Amino acid sequence: MNENTKKNNIRDTIDSLVVAFVIAMIIRAFVIQAYKIPSGSMLNTLLIGDHILVNKLAYKFSKPKRGDIIVFEWPIEPSKDFIKRVIGVPGDKIQIINKELYVNDKKVMEPYVIHTSGFTLPGNFTPRDNTPAFVVPKGFYFVMGDNRDSSYDSRYWGFVSEDKIKGKAWIIYWSWKFSGGFELRLNRILKTIH
Repeated sequence: MNENTKKNNIRDTIDSLVVAFVIAMIIRAFVIQAYKIPSGSMLNTLLIGDHILVNKLAYKFSKPKRGDIIVFEWPIEPSKDFIKRVIGVPGDKIQIINKELYVNDKKVMEPYVIHTSGFTLPGNFTPRDNTPAFVVPKGFYFVMGDNRDSSYDSRYWGFVSEDKIKGKAWIIYWSWKFSGGFELRLNRILKTIH
């Protein structure tokens, strides 16, 4: 190979890498973004060490629905992203009575919810297990973790503004556990999230 051919090959390789990088950044900015689950607030739906993809286009043409798992900017510290389940949409009346969720005065069956505490706490002490009835305002959503006794969510810091929602959790693309040793969780890989 002559010197010009080598230079052209190097230039072509660099051009290809730049184009691939630009395409990857566009996809990340507008289509899909990867996240790692760092806490147990969404157990057992999402485990610590799950790596998920979030569909950023999901709400460009529709609104979040009750039951959707969303990623959003945390209202208290917008530089942090949170993941929770939508419990109430604008106009919904919400109330929690002794750990039971009521939406629009009807008890909601939530097979995905776990409770890790055997104690029910009074509402005047904490909103964890009991809240007064309230209505979700227009343009906002009420979200909670599936691990209800160990989730810092809308019960504590309020509603999520629609414009702060980044996307809908879509699929687990990787999952592993590290506690004294590495454990790959193959049964979770490519599992859709709902």
